[in-house]
Amino acid sequence: MDFVLALPLYAAVLGLVLFQALHLLRTNRAKLPPGPARLPIIGNLLDFGAKPHKSLARLAKIHGPFMSLKTGQVTTIVISSATLAKEILQKHDSFYSNPFVLDAPRAHGHHEFGVTWLPVGPSWRNLRKLCNSHLFTTQKLDANQDLRHKKVQELLADVQQHCLAGQPVDISQVAFKAMINSLSNTILSLDLIHPSSGTSHKEVLRGMMDEIGKPNLSDYFPILRYLDLQGIRRRMEVHVEKLFDLYDRIINERLQSRRMEGYVPKNDMLEALLSTREENSDMMDNNFIKHLFLVTFFFPSAFFLCFSVCLGMD
Repeated sequence: MDFVLALPLYAAVLGLVLFQALHLLRTNRAKLPPGPARLPIIGNLLDFGAKPHKSLARLAKIHGPFMSLKTGQVTTIVISSATLAKEILQKHDSFYSNPFVLDAPRAHGHHEFGVTWLPVGPSWRNLRKLCNSHLFTTQKLDANQDLRHKKVQELLADVQQHCLAGQPVDISQVAFKAMINSLSNTILSLDLIHPSSGTSHKEVLRGMMDEIGKPNLSDYFPILRYLDLQGIRRRMEVHVEKLFDLYDRIINERLQSRRMEGYVPKNDMLEALLSTREENSDMMDNNFIKHLFLVTFFFPSAFFLCFSVCLGMD
């Protein structure tokens, strides 16, 4: 009886072995750079060890600065020479521009709308142009200098308030609040973090960062992607849904304000995106706006949280 119950598992393993064998037969190794010998199914995963950066440096000394590895079913090219990397990025940048999409960012179809994961094309160029025009320009940064100064003053006031009350100061929390609110005022003209807020914005972003940072079998064996065996994409969708609910509420409130008589347009990114949507609904819709906000807030938060952990503040 136990053997009968285990038959589906045996069939799945056998199918994976056959798939890998056929894939290896179709792959022309002569077209790939040299690399270490590969094991069936798992490829070179065991060669990474506990410290992959050191393992890759060791392998580069043996196989050269331009080598190929097989991480499960995924072929990976490793470049460990600055000169070679510069040459490839300058002469073959269009070929290497499209990123390999991990499984976790596929939550809510983010890879189809997020500027970070989109392949080079009209959608990606339009989103990059909007970011460069309304967020990262020197004029925009100069115009928001007073806003950043205000948020720094609020940070100092929070610290002083805790000191006067004789309470410990959570540096990570107050600094994260100042960083997010400075960014959200530039993009949305409002504070995203305040005492009356419900689910902690920081906890949601930390949850997303944790899920993306976990080793995921689906990234090494795309054939398992639809099963989501570790539940990483499922948990990621829960975090993203919380942020999308927040962004939907903010967008709808702004749309209602824009319909009111005497409305004065705000000088922020949301206003520019909504104006673009009115002019060309095919190029911009609420999905693109929400996914753009997701990227804009996630990456600075992820860098901040990693920095806090390294300094022992979190």
